[in-house]
Amino acid sequence: MQNRKKGSSSRNFFSFFLTTPMAATLTLLKLPIVPNKPLLLRPSTSKLVPFLKDASKPAFLSLTASAITFPFLLEAQDAVAVGGEFGILEGRSFALIHPIVMGSLFIYTLWAGYLGWQWRRVRTIQDDITQLKKQVKPTPVTPDGKPVEEPSPLELQIQQLTEERKELIKGSYKDRHFNAGSILLAFGVLESVGGGVNTWFRTGKLFPGPHLFAGAGITVLWALAAALVPSMQKGNETARSLHIALNALNVVLFVWQIPTGIDIVFKVFEFTNWP
Repeated sequence: MQNRKKGSSSRNFFSFFLTTPMAATLTLLKLPIVPNKPLLLRPSTSKLVPFLKDASKPAFLSLTASAITFPFLLEAQDAVAVGGEFGILEGRSFALIHPIVMGSLFIYTLWAGYLGWQWRRVRTIQDDITQLKKQVKPTPVTPDGKPVEEPSPLELQIQQLTEERKELIKGSYKDRHFNAGSILLAFGVLESVGGGVNTWFRTGKLFPGPHLFAGAGITVLWALAAALVPSMQKGNETARSLHIALNALNVVLFVWQIPTGIDIVFKVFEFTNWP
């Protein structure tokens, strides 16, 4: 008997749960648009009490349940990245930002490399001067401190390198290279990601291939080269050599992917419209 009662109560519960939303709808249809009774003031809060106060509690609860469950019954639409949903973001103007910026960054990469090489010369010239001074033999001097003989070729070379180093120091290549590298890293990573996002805006997908993989490799090399800077500042020559090697490989990848980038630009003009 107890099992029968439990089964009967379970069926009644599910029957109430399934039929309650329908009952709520019918109840709302029977409710008047304008309440027959005037709106009442609640003494404690002095707020208007709506006419639903007179509605039955089961109908009110079923209305709440229907409102909560209704969004889950709707079929979600697939997100599509083409067809005008993104407006100008799918157009030709936005698509051409990536090749213009990356072309500028390629030239800026060469400029940053030149600045870095000049800063390296400041350090290496000093090492050369130190080594040459060790090879210079002491020359006799007069009582006034003037050398008796003409400067030797080694001494002339030391003087030349010293003057060259002074000119390089005036160029502030260390700070300029650091600033150029920071700008290159920031805008390079930003536009590398932006290029992929723009492709998705225009086509709804990405295209794995040489250009995409080379661009990802360039972005990783930028990050690795920047990660070596703290060790380089401490005088680690291995980190400095690895920094140069990574950036040289970066330039090679940059040059290698230019033809594929030009092909993509032609496709942009073929399949997109202004703006």
